[in-house]
Amino acid sequence: MDTSIEAARRKYDRSAELAEKKGWYHSIELPGGRVIEGVISLETLKRRVAQFPIPDDLRGKRVLDIGAWDGWFSFEMERRGAEVVAVDCVDLETFRYAHRALGSKVEYRQLDVYEMTPERLGRFDIVLFLGVLYHLKHPVLGLERVCALTKDLAIVESYITDAEAAQAGTNDTLPSMEFYETDLLGDQIDNWVGPNLECLMAMARTAGFARVNLQGFNGDRACVSCYRKWDAVEGSDAAPELLAAIHNRDYGCNFYSERDEYVSCSFRYSDLELRIDSVFPEVDGLASRPVYVKRNADGIWFTCFRLPPGLEPGWHAVRLRIAGTQFSDSKNIAVDMPLRVGKLEIAGVADAVDFAPEILSGFMAIWVRGLPENADCQNIRVLAGETRQPVIFLGEPEGEGQRQVNIKLRPDMEPGEQMIRVRVADVESKATRAVIQARGSEKGTPG
Repeated sequence: MDTSIEAARRKYDRSAELAEKKGWYHSIELPGGRVIEGVISLETLKRRVAQFPIPDDLRGKRVLDIGAWDGWFSFEMERRGAEVVAVDCVDLETFRYAHRALGSKVEYRQLDVYEMTPERLGRFDIVLFLGVLYHLKHPVLGLERVCALTKDLAIVESYITDAEAAQAGTNDTLPSMEFYETDLLGDQIDNWVGPNLECLMAMARTAGFARVNLQGFNGDRACVSCYRKWDAVEGSDAAPELLAAIHNRDYGCNFYSERDEYVSCSFRYSDLELRIDSVFPEVDGLASRPVYVKRNADGIWFTCFRLPPGLEPGWHAVRLRIAGTQFSDSKNIAVDMPLRVGKLEIAGVADAVDFAPEILSGFMAIWVRGLPENADCQNIRVLAGETRQPVIFLGEPEGEGQRQVNIKLRPDMEPGEQMIRVRVADVESKATRAVIQARGSEKGTPG
């Protein structure tokens, strides 16, 4: 590494200042006007918080302060009327001293960033994530945890490698990040990464925030505001026609919040050219910036976006709009929903093209009762003998709750009588007889 760059990274060591201030990083103003002088002055703390787009009146709001340290920001949010939870990875006596002296009701918890989930802490209107990101070995995962906890706004402040250039407007627009294997940044072993400004903003969007705005700088740090919802109001032009909202890999309706899941939407719209920043999808009001927008040869548009973090288990409505349009109608997806199956029953079997009793086309239609509401082409197993056959279509519920399931028989399927079974989770139907004819000529494909 260039020795000048190494020297520049090591200069951020503030351990001597911290020792001089007896471990106080934040300055704290106590009742009666006495001030505990920390490494960071009150003036600097007030200037930093003034960059945040946070109102003075926070009554009725929940705020989470991650990496609270001595707690100045926690106590400031409490002063504004918020219900505050402060979290750090260690139990700091400086925080507890200030907490007692101020008569604070801030809840204080010790958790690692990767342990923080809505199930443990709930969800918050505002999350503060100040001076934490560069301490994380897995920064995008950390931001995903922050996003899942955030209902509206997160403030992320982080060390960046190009602060001087970014303030001058001469920074590189290509996202990049340094990785510190040892103690290069500030002579601290828990400083792992140094993103440039573009990388910081790109990681926040990748983690699930729909909008990320630069708020300002604090020395070698950048402050960005990260929002869960779109800013622009719904337009008056006709909405796009949403055709489908499915899993981008398996084309089903089921999604799992602990995985890196993406929603793929197909829709009809005008011939206007669309870009990533002109398509606005959301899931139950939580927005997610597309990573892909493209039109196929038939004029159908496709977009793909990350499943918004923090969705509760159940059905969720997906919709989208284009800049200037109203929102489309919605399509439902299932998130973290178990497959609840009672009894499966095959009500009928036929050729999927002409519905004849003998299957000649190579496509079979099966009518099944008892499928769970979140059944899809991936979690339905159709077996001919012991061989699984690909499911290519699942119809809507018909009379008596049965649904049509179409399969494409494998090309090596032997003609003759076959026993067909349907399995979902650990429940299997009784076998039903089907007659497969040798395919001398194809009938076509099922519509």
